[in-house]
Amino acid sequence: MIIAENIHKFYEKNHILNGINLRIDQGEIVSLVGASGAGKTTLLQILGTIDVPDKNHKSKLILNNKKISEFNSDELANFRNQEIGFVFQFHQLLPEFSVIENICIPAFINKTPRVIAESRANELINYLGLENRVNNKPNELSGGEKQRVAVARALINNPSIILADEPSGNLDSKTSNSLHDLFSDLRKDFKYTFVIATHDVSLAKKSDRILQISDGIIN
Repeated sequence: MIIAENIHKFYEKNHILNGINLRIDQGEIVSLVGASGAGKTTLLQILGTIDVPDKNHKSKLILNNKKISEFNSDELANFRNQEIGFVFQFHQLLPEFSVIENICIPAFINKTPRVIAESRANELINYLGLENRVNNKPNELSGGEKQRVAVARALINNPSIILADEPSGNLDSKTSNSLHDLFSDLRKDFKYTFVIATHDVSLAKKSDRILQISDGIIN
């Protein structure tokens, strides 16, 4: 569950988020849509605890019944690693590592033993149809394969919340549709909650809800 109340964010004199309020239930797929600069990515970063709301406003962020403002930095880092998975437009795969090594990175950060991390990674590799790419490097993968590796990496610690920032932005229409279907399958099979910032109308329409952001507020 995600509850955000009165979320404000300034960059210099620009009021990027102007009192955002939202509630997202467990297992929902919600899309954030709006023009470039509307605040989609900023809101996603705050929901993902990468960024923080402006401290001069009485904001509240609750994730999985935990009040995020009460965490110290170590607690916050552990919570983010264990409970939140991130999928980015440009994949952010490390070029020197293989598919399975890239997928395992968040598990290693979580001090998961290698044998357990690799077992979980192989489960995801099989689920996502990447069996023939286990030892390939990112430069040997198609765009769609890179994105599936990024999804597997986001899922390696079995988080409850998946945040995706323009996940289909660099994909062709066929691969984009496959990604949309994958998110639906993951929600059905594992009850993940998805929050997706996107310009992709077809992806947004497959969500349970669409939240339109303009001028720093949700309409």
